[in-house]
Amino acid sequence: MLIATTPASGHVNPMVTFARELVNRGHEVWWYTGKVFQPKIEKLGANYQPMQKAYDFGGMSREKAFPQTKGLKGISAFIKSMKSIFIEQAPKQMEDILKILEDFPADLLVGDDMCYGLGFVHEKTGIPLVNISNSIYIYNSKDTAPIGLGLPPDNSLLGQIRNIFLNFFNDHIGQRELKTYTNLTRASIGLPQINKSVLESISQPPNLYLLGTVPEFEYPRSDLYEHAHFVGPFISPPTEDFKPPVWWNELNSNRPIVLVTQGTISNHDLNDLILVTIKALADEDVLVIATTGGTPVENIKLDSLPDNVRVEQFVPYHFLMPYVDVMVTNGGYGGVQLALSNGVPVIVAGTSEEKAEIATRVAWAGVGINLNTGTPSEKEIRSAIKTILHEPDYKNKTRQLQAHYQHYDAPQRAADLSEKLLETQAPSSIEVSQVIKLNVDKAEKTKV
Repeated sequence: MLIATTPASGHVNPMVTFARELVNRGHEVWWYTGKVFQPKIEKLGANYQPMQKAYDFGGMSREKAFPQTKGLKGISAFIKSMKSIFIEQAPKQMEDILKILEDFPADLLVGDDMCYGLGFVHEKTGIPLVNISNSIYIYNSKDTAPIGLGLPPDNSLLGQIRNIFLNFFNDHIGQRELKTYTNLTRASIGLPQINKSVLESISQPPNLYLLGTVPEFEYPRSDLYEHAHFVGPFISPPTEDFKPPVWWNELNSNRPIVLVTQGTISNHDLNDLILVTIKALADEDVLVIATTGGTPVENIKLDSLPDNVRVEQFVPYHFLMPYVDVMVTNGGYGGVQLALSNGVPVIVAGTSEEKAEIATRVAWAGVGINLNTGTPSEKEIRSAIKTILHEPDYKNKTRQLQAHYQHYDAPQRAADLSEKLLETQAPSSIEVSQVIKLNVDKAEKTKV
């Protein structure tokens, strides 16, 4: 099996436990991605393959790797990010992967759903493809608005009319630039145009589309892609050499624990969320744990930290989450999934990439608050945290969702489905019961 992933932590890390499961089952696994991930890949028993012609931006912040995306928000940020980070890189990724296949004729291709170079290889070679979704569901639906608007779902008659109009507008006007760029990119490598919605026109759909969450966190759709499966979150394995920081025993105090993070991508300017949260809670009876995602702690523009704040570049969330009462985040999908699977409500302040969509899902599911901005004020942060801590409904709904997460073993389920595809060369379709459950359980939630 050949795995290919976008060279970013949020795309690589969710694949680690799945790859380990494949290796443990006796499959030969080669993995193509950024050089910074080589030790992690080789440690689990896979054969690492470097990016040769494609741009290896592994380990860089988004602003450093793609300065043209800095400062953009909303639809313009989404379009520029899609073009620069994903579609523009795909032809060179395809060249690299085709070269690897000359030495390793894989029976199955596995990749994150944003590694479009692998999708192009699937189209060129016909080798079956399994896509792992490390974020929101990307296909159009009559029950939802297009990605990028951050609107909740609505499957009522009026809602479906709204969705049809918005999807049409999005394809032909709002994101026409992205669709045109996609068509030109495909033509440049000899692939025909796909006459579907914007994100569905980049590459042909995979044989299996594995969603790294639970149905209860994703919007219900009566027209869910037939080869989609909810397999639960792909949680990165805990580090084996974790040494707790000197303040670790403070987590056992009676004060609420607030975790704030900007993830590993949109963390160039820690003033966006981490600094404002520190200032907002400086005089509150809480313990604030801030993680910078690798950005130097010194980048926090404060003469001195408040007494109730502890800052680290990294703290393994597997060990920290059981203590946390609320997480403040810019909306990274992996972090949100890990928080919810631990029963931790979240406050989301994010507008870049697909983070507005993640924030809307958090609010829709009732497991947190969407601040509807990437640069909240101290007052907004403080008010949201007090609301989460003092209104038990958020914690109750998060615990209910946590119970659903506990029924899933993503690596095992993903490996089972992949092996079935290999054996039969026919993808499994989503169980009808899942579609029914999605639409019955959430029918009332989908009305705006």
